[in-house]
Parts: sequence; C-alpha cells; structure tokens
Amino acid sequence: MNLLTRLCATFVLMAVSQFTYSADHHAPSKTFKSTPLTDSAFLLRGKGGNILLVKGEQGMVMVDADYKEMSAALELVLAEHGGVEQVSYLINTHWHNDHTQGNDLVGHHAQIVAHDNVRTRLLTRQEVKLFGLVSEPYASHALPSLTYSQSLSLFINGETFELVHFPHGHTDGDSVVFLKHANIVHMGDHFFSGFFPFVDVQNGGNVEQMAKNVAAVLDRIDDETIVIPGHGPLSDKSDLEDFHEMLVGTIDEVKAMMAEGMTLEQMQAEGLSLDWEEWANGFLSSEAWVKIIASSLQAD
Repeated sequence: MNLLTRLCATFVLMAVSQFTYSADHHAPSKTFKSTPLTDSAFLLRGKGGNILLVKGEQGMVMVDADYKEMSAALELVLAEHGGVEQVSYLINTHWHNDHTQGNDLVGHHAQIVAHDNVRTRLLTRQEVKLFGLVSEPYASHALPSLTYSQSLSLFINGETFELVHFPHGHTDGDSVVFLKHANIVHMGDHFFSGFFPFVDVQNGGNVEQMAKNVAAVLDRIDDETIVIPGHGPLSDKSDLEDFHEMLVGTIDEVKAMMAEGMTLEQMQAEGLSLDWEEWANGFLSSEAWVKIIASSLQAD
C-alpha cells in the first residue's frame, strides 16, 4: 500500500509565479496543518518550510521553524503538545528565513542545532538576489548554539536523530535529518516534492551536487521510509526517486544545449522536454529552472 494512502495525507500544491519563494506555496492563512506520522511524530505545514515535531518525556525536538510571522500560530500548535517551553532541541536544516525565523520564538527555550555554516550565515547579513530577499543578523538566542561539520547524533526519547551534512546541494550548510527508529527522513530543501526546486547557487548550492546528494540519501532509506520534503506534500522513497530522475534528466538536457553553444535566452526559449512539464506547475517555471541549472554548471 502506498505510504501516502496509509497515512491518509492529502495535500494540494498551489501554483505560484516564477519568482515566488517567500510566501504562498503553502496555505495563505497563519495556521498550521498538523498530520500525525507516528504516535509521537507530527508534520506541521504552515507558510514556509515543512516542520517535523517529535515529542516524548524528555521534551520535544523540532526540525525547522517557519517564518517569524508564523510564530504565533506555531506557539498555538505547540501548546497542543505541551507548549513551546517543552522544546529541547530545534534543528535548522539550513539558514533560509522560511526555515529559521521561528528561531526567535523557540530559541528562548531550546538549544538550536545546525551545520557550522548556518551559524556563520545567521551571524551576518545575507541575501538571495533572485528573490530580492535580505536577512539581517539574528539575535543571539536565535542562533545555533550547537554546530557540527560532518555529522551529529542526538539521543532523546529513545530516538536517534542523525544529522548529516550533504555539501553544496541547496546551500553550503544543508543538513538531512534521519530518525533511526521511526524510519523518517527530513530532507530540508534537498527535496521539493513534485516541482522544480530552488537551488541557492549564490550561497553555495549546486544542482549537480544536489542530485548526487539525493542519490546518497536514496541509498540510505527503504520503501517504508517516511520522507518529509522541505516544501511540498508528504512523500515516500518513490517520490524522491522521481525527483532525482528529474534532476538528472533536466541537467543532461541543459548540458546538451550548452554544448551546442546556446545562450541562456536560447536555452530558455528551446525549453525542456515534455517529460518535465508537470514539474513547472508548482514553484518555478521551466525558464527559471533552466537558469538555475545553467548557473550551477557555469559555477563548476
């Protein structure tokens, strides 16, 4: 039986414009949709990146924290599970503000954990020029206080959280979080389920490396693994395999056009094959995705 059917999860992807990263691909209202994954694990979907919440007698663990404007709604949904003060650890999968602005709320109570480069970036002013976004330095309580370079394990409530750094995928500071006993993986923005992803080439991301990183994750999970994307609906291994196939296929097509000496404008006009048409229906247009791939290849 398909994992999504077993979990009775139904999600709708919302169509957005070519350059909308900051807001409307999730529900427009300031509320969270909570979906139970196990007796103790829940998926929270708000406005920004998907949140994983795991609770137990030793406190709660969160993976990502959405936008600051969602913090009141986040506090309400956490109250249903014991309250924000019960959060022991908050893991940031990367530095982007749709995953970390909630640090300002949760960081008063929890230890924030992330890759070394996440703390470095949140200490200073950051930009994502493609979307005109600027992130000012975070307050001290909203910064990761526990960082790592390659991997880190947290042992709490009988669960093992393994944080693994997959370099230069979505950014230069990405963590993928594996839950050993629950058989759950939170991909962060290494996975946009069902649509073309944003890859932050300006800040250390690379489409080819993302494809390699996703392949490495696929080798570590099985058909029963619950796969949480950074954005998009709850998924399983087959969905992640489809995403990897899209990455490899579209990279190959852009490489072929570049080998013919085509300019970016010519490649965008030529477009990708119809095999990938449906991937443009959620987040980025084909033209935007071609530009991101080309930028990655030129940065190699």
